[in-house]
Amino acid sequence: MTATSPTRTPHGVRKDLPADLSASITVFLIAIPLSLGIALATGAPLQAGLVAAAVGGIVAGRLGGAPLQVSGPAAGLTVVTAELIQHYGWRTTCAITVLAGFCQLGLAALRTARSALMVSPAIVHGMLAGIGVTIALAQLHIVLGGTPQSSAVANVLGLPGQLADLHPVALGISALTLIVLLGWPRLPGRAGRALRKVPAPLAAVATATGFAALAGLSLPRVDLPSWRSHALPEMPEGPVLGLIAAVLTITLVGSVESLLSAVATDKLIASERGTDNRPPRADLDRELRGQGAANIVSGALGGLPITGVAVRSVANVKSGAASRKSSMLHGFWVLLAAFLLVPVLDLIPLATLAALVMAVGVQMVSITHLRSVTRHREALVYGTTIVAVVLGGVLEGVAVGIAVAVALALHRLARTRITLERLDSGAHRVRARGQLTFLAVPRLSRVLNQIPHGTHAVVELDGSFMDHAAYETIQDWQQSHLAHGGSLEVTGRSGQAARINGAEPGADGRAGSPGGADGADRADGTGGAGGAHKPGRGHDARHADGGHQGERSRRAQQRGTHQCCRPWTPWQNHCDHRAPSTRTATTTAATMAEAAATAADDDGAHDLSPAPRRRGAGQLASGISAFQRDTAPHVRDELARLAREGQRPSQLFITCADSRLVTSMITASGPGDLFTVRNVGNLVPLPGAESTDDSVAAAIEYAVDVLQVDSITVCGHSGCGAMQALLSSAPGVAMTPLRRWLRHGLPSLARMASRHHAWARIAGRLPADAVEQLCLTNVVQQLEHLRAHESVARRLAEGTLELHGMYFHVGEAQAYLLSEGEDFFDCRVFDTVGQHV
Repeated sequence: MTATSPTRTPHGVRKDLPADLSASITVFLIAIPLSLGIALATGAPLQAGLVAAAVGGIVAGRLGGAPLQVSGPAAGLTVVTAELIQHYGWRTTCAITVLAGFCQLGLAALRTARSALMVSPAIVHGMLAGIGVTIALAQLHIVLGGTPQSSAVANVLGLPGQLADLHPVALGISALTLIVLLGWPRLPGRAGRALRKVPAPLAAVATATGFAALAGLSLPRVDLPSWRSHALPEMPEGPVLGLIAAVLTITLVGSVESLLSAVATDKLIASERGTDNRPPRADLDRELRGQGAANIVSGALGGLPITGVAVRSVANVKSGAASRKSSMLHGFWVLLAAFLLVPVLDLIPLATLAALVMAVGVQMVSITHLRSVTRHREALVYGTTIVAVVLGGVLEGVAVGIAVAVALALHRLARTRITLERLDSGAHRVRARGQLTFLAVPRLSRVLNQIPHGTHAVVELDGSFMDHAAYETIQDWQQSHLAHGGSLEVTGRSGQAARINGAEPGADGRAGSPGGADGADRADGTGGAGGAHKPGRGHDARHADGGHQGERSRRAQQRGTHQCCRPWTPWQNHCDHRAPSTRTATTTAATMAEAAATAADDDGAHDLSPAPRRRGAGQLASGISAFQRDTAPHVRDELARLAREGQRPSQLFITCADSRLVTSMITASGPGDLFTVRNVGNLVPLPGAESTDDSVAAAIEYAVDVLQVDSITVCGHSGCGAMQALLSSAPGVAMTPLRRWLRHGLPSLARMASRHHAWARIAGRLPADAVEQLCLTNVVQQLEHLRAHESVARRLAEGTLELHGMYFHVGEAQAYLLSEGEDFFDCRVFDTVGQHV
């Protein structure tokens, strides 16, 4: 579902024209010196920078999908373009630019723009920082009065010689340029505010140029040759693989930088302007299409490669631009200057342009980005990418960054810390922190075998994954330890019970157990209620129980019961409401096996015919009976305590009434933990909304003001029927109670269609379809509705309440938590629980 921007009336266009005109002049004054400086840094003809600036403004501005983004030659492509010019010459580089433009058109046709942003931010920012370092090292030689070398390493090695042969005039002009550039935004007073309206790059270049001209200094200056001798592209010549790599590099770097700039521009607009004064959000596929068209035209006219430029885009937004006309007008001004201001441009010293571009390169190494990647433990990827780009080039650097990111992810997956300590009580505690895979089996086995026989052991598993090898290792040791008279307690994260015997290999090893009031799974050599719980799942069922349980319990476990799900095991493969023809062979086989086992237990009979299943009240009574027999003895003490002390839940949990959501199972919670509100679509009506259901508001008020919960969670789920009904609703249909209730979900539908709100997605992938997109968006929207309730707003202002979003994918049995803020793609992201924690 896409959103369209409102049609602009002729009056609105005329009203925006003064703002666009003023902004275009500001951007033009920034673009001229930067375009010339970037052309100088690449070694291309200086006119190529002006051509790219004009084409980027006019073509990309008209066809692009980010209305206020300004395109042109950018520092991010400087290093790549310089290498291409050195290897293939300028005219072949122009042809490569044209081919890269066609590649961008192809990517836009495949609608891959947003997917292209899925590269790790650490790699992207590391690539840009590496490019910035390379630019700064090259331009430093010109600042000192020399000429740059062919590579960053050569530039570093050549610095001592360059410092020994300084050119004071060039160094003085460069220093003057940098002083004005850095000091201009800090001019104080009323006069400073007036002067700051002139862009700092223009002020720096104008000051240095004027000083050099008035002082009569002799130093190299800009030399724009006649347009009659302007070089145009030629057919590419060289190794085919090398040319393909060159095209892909220009495509990759240019596309990523343009799309990142578009997203950043959207964020800036959202922070600077109200919703009634914003242009539509960027259409990234259209933006990529506009960049491709601009590169085709620029390359064909002998211009530099084009990409979205963050510096000019920020200036455009802050100057009050209202539409894409500002970018187009800026391109028109550049075109006029290229023909009419040649004598003025020829006065600019090359050292001034070099100092300007060097400052831009230094600013590409962002402290903000460094803090961000450090906070997310990605500093190694960031630093490695920078070094690889500086030493090897952009494409090689990105490849190395991806390899390091993958290796780091695998290391985090495989890293496990296993320790053994003796407690004051005489028990031995084993702690396994991290993922238990076959790589950890030798250490795990060595530590477990250090526990003496006949002692009490506590095994604490603090991870989210256990593979088959680790499972078998713990299982075999457990059986040996119990057989030698020992006792065992297995706990998960924060002391939650974990059932190793019942855990499926490759599944979550931290499953909470409702089977004991003490919150731990105990196994000691005795039978009865305090005996070992040893469910067998698959291979576990093949081992002898050692006499710790009765035959009925063992057979129940052989049917695949996981201990963490014991209260819900009666529903496994039940499907009572379905016709017999719809039941699967697996279900029938399981039913026959269960019937046979039960019959053998009861009277020795071996009738293998399926037992008749109960329905309605019979099924309900059977479930109650199972609860009273199996679960009530374990939770009776805890419920008695809650009856005496009253409920003190820590969380209000608002979720859908869908029967597939068992809240206590997916949150590993027990009695007294959650104050739960369920309705169709997990909706939170706005206070005072039409057809408001006060039951939800009453529950919110009671939970927040009376129970004093610490947090509120809104939990949506995949395949929500309420969201499907919203998407398929048609106007004019008669109102029913269900349709009246679903009107509270219309803001979620509007949010998904709007470009003025952040999108929602699951980490690592895009939503599977429109229904999933609406399910995710609905969670974000209902959190906004919560903030409108007076009691919630008050507690939030006091800092004593937290709001959380959650999404449960039913088919994957995977829960996701809504992360704080927005990612660098301008999306609200639902992370898997392990990643979020």
